[in-house]
Amino acid sequence: MSQPSIEQVIDQVAHLFSQVDLHYGHGTGNAYDEAAWAVHHVLNLPFDLDEQAYQEQVSAEDHKMIQTLMRLRIQSRKPMAYLTHKMWFAGLEFYVDERTLVPRSPIAELILNEFSPWLDIDASSNVLDLCTGSGCIGLAIAHYFPHLHVTATDLSQDALDVAEINCQKLNLQDRVHLVQADLFDGLPTETYDLIISNPPYVPIDAISALPDEFQTEPEMGLVSGGDGLFHVQKILQNASNYLNDNGVLIVEVGLSADALSSAYPELPFMWFEFEHGGEGVFMLTAKQLKAFAKP
Repeated sequence: MSQPSIEQVIDQVAHLFSQVDLHYGHGTGNAYDEAAWAVHHVLNLPFDLDEQAYQEQVSAEDHKMIQTLMRLRIQSRKPMAYLTHKMWFAGLEFYVDERTLVPRSPIAELILNEFSPWLDIDASSNVLDLCTGSGCIGLAIAHYFPHLHVTATDLSQDALDVAEINCQKLNLQDRVHLVQADLFDGLPTETYDLIISNPPYVPIDAISALPDEFQTEPEMGLVSGGDGLFHVQKILQNASNYLNDNGVLIVEVGLSADALSSAYPELPFMWFEFEHGGEGVFMLTAKQLKAFAKP
């Protein structure tokens, strides 16, 4: 009996994934894409494989490895990124494990669009990435804009250890400074052209209602007090002290956007719209933040 083709195996895995209650919010949006990820990983295949190559047979050994990965995905409910230790962000491959959240911010689109027209990135010189986690935002900025210096902070040393792996992977050690800090606490008083952050923003009572896949991520990277606004409030209160006069603050707050707008009606949040999906990312200028911070 002949072995199944790559295409057939992907279809088989996708069918099995569709029969169970998996969540696909960590890099894919459906059972087929999740299955393709698993098969490509085991077979070490590029994702731009030509159509004819999908008709090649999968060996019995590789088929067994694919089935093992499939069962692990179903039984553990861990995101595929944790099982493969890979995730893509802004077109770059990052190492990831359970010490950090899985990279998935729509801020990637802003980076690839060079922050145009809201920030003259070419005239900028330094960036602060708060709550860096795996380092994906700060490292992607440093990768695409070689003239920039990036300070990336996190309270979790475990997260910074993952960010260091990615910093070395992308060969950015000379321009990215990783610092253990609690938001601005622990940072030297320096000013930046851009402060950017994807901080925790989930209300603590909402965690238990999230799909199982989110329960495998570090709670420290998700929970932000009772209303989901603890971290962003601290950022708003202090950011003006760390921004240059023409600097901007960009923060993701996800589904807490409405709560934030209600809490601060006096702040003129500019909410981004994303072509490729995502929401809850705002921008404020240094001038707006300084006016807000005045007693």
